Amino acid sequence: MIEKDDTFNPPEEMMKEGKFERVEKTIEVWYEGIMVAGSNIMLKWELAENMVRPKSASQHAMPNYVACAPRMYKGNIESLVRRMIPFADQIQISHLKLQQVVAKMVPDGVFIDADGLSEVDLGTGQAYNPEDALRLYFQTGSVIGRSYTQDGEFNNARVPIQQLNTSSGQSKMAALIGNYNHYLGMIRAVTGLNEARDGSTPDPNALVGVQKLAALNSNTATRHILEGSLYISRTLAEGLSLRIADLLEYADFKEEFANQIGKYNVKRIEDIKDLYLYDFGIFIEVAPDEEEKAMLEQNVQMALSKNDISLEDAIDIREVRNLKMANQLLKLKRKRKQDADREAAAMQQQMTAQTQFQSQKMASDAAMQKIQLQGEMKMREKQAEVAFEIERLKNEAALKQQLMTYEFQLNMQLKGVEESAINTRETQREEAKSERISQQNTEQSKLIQQRQEKLPPVNFESKEDSLDGFDLAEFEPR
Repeated sequence: MIEKDDTFNPPEEMMKEGKFERVEKTIEVWYEGIMVAGSNIMLKWELAENMVRPKSASQHAMPNYVACAPRMYKGNIESLVRRMIPFADQIQISHLKLQQVVAKMVPDGVFIDADGLSEVDLGTGQAYNPEDALRLYFQTGSVIGRSYTQDGEFNNARVPIQQLNTSSGQSKMAALIGNYNHYLGMIRAVTGLNEARDGSTPDPNALVGVQKLAALNSNTATRHILEGSLYISRTLAEGLSLRIADLLEYADFKEEFANQIGKYNVKRIEDIKDLYLYDFGIFIEVAPDEEEKAMLEQNVQMALSKNDISLEDAIDIREVRNLKMANQLLKLKRKRKQDADREAAAMQQQMTAQTQFQSQKMASDAAMQKIQLQGEMKMREKQAEVAFEIERLKNEAALKQQLMTYEFQLNMQLKGVEESAINTRETQREEAKSERISQQNTEQSKLIQQRQEKLPPVNFESKEDSLDGFDLAEFEPR
């Protein structure tokens, strides 16, 4: 690339061939100079140095001076001051004329009739002169006179002192004051600052809505002044922020600046020097009027009545001067209060559910303990019954054992008796058998002997009434 001035025009042949191209860039710059006031003489005119440029737009430069002309048409500024000058001049003339009238005004005086004073006798022997009459008039307001003269004729000068009213300046002053008020009203008309806005002499019969409309119209008429002042303040703040960033990067007295504002503030500024202009968030809001403040207070009172915010939140909201931020803070506080109430309600429900669960658990534990106690009591009763039954069975078994032992003993005794009887009987039988055998053998022997010896028959009838050792005489009645 070859740097050329703006008058350089490349040949068309090279432009057509495409081997050569002209590239240009427009950069906004500012010029500064010195001009003799009241003339067309320029002492210096040169390119400005240290121009303020935002980081995001290198072709844009901010001026060293901030000016605002909201009402400019074809190079002419239609200002309120120019509109006010003719009427302000007339007001000044009326004021000067009013001072002249006041300076030339003659105070009220009195007329003294000397002939009327000469006919008055005070009874002190002294003459009633004008000095005494004036002293008496100004001290007491009383006047002494005579209706008839000493000759008995009617006295035409019976009121010797009369007040003179010189009211020639009153009408002039009223006319000048009316003229003064007229031009003051014209100034209000051309500026838009009416009585409803400044509250000087509002109409007592005007309704509140009409006064608000008049104040609104006045605000609309002077809105360009407010917008111009806001523009100047905002542009000045932007220029200062860029100047501070450039100062930390390019200035030679950085150390001196750090000594003035402190190293911690310089460190904070160095952290934000590379930010774009929009990142600073430079915004200017108009302070709210009384109606907007009343609306905000109404919203706060409504939120308090519905328990959407607390008293501490209302105090914080009232301390915020920015109306938009106050409304946003009101919504934020209201949302946080609702979330806190919702969490508190959920926690309360959880605590209630936990309490109910604990109470149910305690009731179930109590019922379980009651059931366990009843079971234990039944178990104990059953154990007692079983123990009693066991004891009864044991006692019964012991009794049965005793009875069985006793029965066994009795049976053994009976068995012994029976065995004894059987033994006795068997013994007796054996003895009887032995005796019978012995007798049989004896008788057989006797029979053998009879056969052998051929003896007579032998009688073998028993000589005793007993059978097998049993005496039949025992069964006879006694």
